[in-house]
Amino acid sequence: MVFAVEKMMRDVRIAIDENRTSEQLVSDDDIDTLALDELISSKIEEAARKVIASAPIMLLDGGRPVGDALYWRGDGVGWVLLPDDFLRLVVFKMSDWERPVHTVVAPGTPTYQLQFSRCKGLRGNPQKPIVALTRRAEGLALEFFSCCTESAVIEMGSYIPLPRIRDGYVNLPERCYKAVVYETASLVLVAMGQGELASFMSNIAKELMV
Repeated sequence: MVFAVEKMMRDVRIAIDENRTSEQLVSDDDIDTLALDELISSKIEEAARKVIASAPIMLLDGGRPVGDALYWRGDGVGWVLLPDDFLRLVVFKMSDWERPVHTVVAPGTPTYQLQFSRCKGLRGNPQKPIVALTRRAEGLALEFFSCCTESAVIEMGSYIPLPRIRDGYVNLPERCYKAVVYETASLVLVAMGQGELASFMSNIAKELMV
């Protein structure tokens, strides 16, 4: 969903005002409204990335398709190149898999290393598929393990893009909005030297993602 940055800045200011105390005061003398808005705006993308990266899958919506150009390595293993704005996988399923995948493994982990085992029973398969986020010469890629045949196609595949402010708007999962507001407030308060209140705001953001 697309949100106006102006509205987000207003909501962040409200969140800070409602939770500060006399001991944690962000004084109007310390920073004027225009400077505060500029600081808030500069922290929105960072806060959104943090929230989206850790939010439960049920809070994510508005995913974009990963594409349908498949490359095969053999033995039912392949990959699909990802868009440059990829942030987090929402769902991926090949047509001959029995269930979709919502999380990725990273190169260097034990699970990833098992995908290259000579014992096929240790690798991902249509009953228990595995996907990995890797970097190839061409860019980011989603490796999948594995399919029965190379005639399989992508049945489902979507991702959440990097949140970027464009023309005064930013695209965010709707159910993550409040968490992004509080995480933005936390980052703003860190920049202003209000560490205790910043931690409080960040904890609220985490609670909103439960």
